[in-house]
Amino acid sequence: MGNLILDIRERAKKNLKTIVLPEGGDERIVRAAEIIAREKIAKVIVLGNKKEIAKNFKDINLDGVKVVDPTSVDIKHYAASLYELRRHKGMIKDEALSLARDPMHLGMLMVESGEADGLVGGVLYSTANMLRPGLQIIKTAPGIKTVSSCFIIVLPKGVKYGDDGVLIFGDCSVNVAPDATQLADIAIASANSAKTFTHIKNPKVAMLSFSTKCSALHELVDKVNAAVAIIKSKAPDLCVDGDLQLDAAIDAVVGGKKAPNSPVAGKANVLIFPDLQSGNIGYKLVERLAGAKAIGPICQGFNKPINDLSRGCNVEDVVNVVAITALQAQSMKGI
Repeated sequence: MGNLILDIRERAKKNLKTIVLPEGGDERIVRAAEIIAREKIAKVIVLGNKKEIAKNFKDINLDGVKVVDPTSVDIKHYAASLYELRRHKGMIKDEALSLARDPMHLGMLMVESGEADGLVGGVLYSTANMLRPGLQIIKTAPGIKTVSSCFIIVLPKGVKYGDDGVLIFGDCSVNVAPDATQLADIAIASANSAKTFTHIKNPKVAMLSFSTKCSALHELVDKVNAAVAIIKSKAPDLCVDGDLQLDAAIDAVVGGKKAPNSPVAGKANVLIFPDLQSGNIGYKLVERLAGAKAIGPICQGFNKPINDLSRGCNVEDVVNVVAITALQAQSMKGI
């Protein structure tokens, strides 16, 4: 676990990117900013009141951290940019001016303008209230229709499921009830994230279900199998199979019995859950009961990197997601 996280942070340090943290009123964000600046993982912009931060967190050293107060910054050009982006949707100038002072909107506008390379938030904002301005301001990458998320799951030492104890889980925080096309997009994006952020060179993608190879007949199983067909059409070189139950996907003995001809069964390192309920429950189960480390969520599909934190995250989680966001920024710029 430590080696993967260290590798992510070291790769981020090779070409420093500027990451904006909109929730400067939260202690976890401020403590994470101190670590990120001290270890030179990224350049950091924290949105918040500098005097209040200094008063509330006296033991935190923010040398090297840029603190921007949304209530005092000149936001006219940000508001003008937001108005141009949203006026076709009926936004008026006064509304744009008001929204531009909201830290999350302001942070997104800083990324959109190139003032920052990426954004990490979500300790105070809900996922919906973070991703909505992301979709409105940052928008999706060219050719991408589905924004999704994944977690890097690092299992405790000695547990060998996945790629030497490392797996990718998707989607665990964004799409509530994805259809077959969205599931296919999630699978392809998650496989790409596996190659970008981990040592997984050959993703083996399991499309999870309560059925293995149509052992149950149900429309939910049909959806998973339709997604597999779409993936094979869109990404023919990707190693994918489904429908697969979890045990058949990751356990070689069970996989050999339930799906003996599968190229994935028993060897999966990328697990795609059929809906948000199963994905969210699944990652929290392995984190809380198995002692796994869940790094993320990592957002996939945006035109520029923005990432949503769990409101139950800790300081280390924030630091790790900032490092991942910096890697995404490097990747998008061909570095």
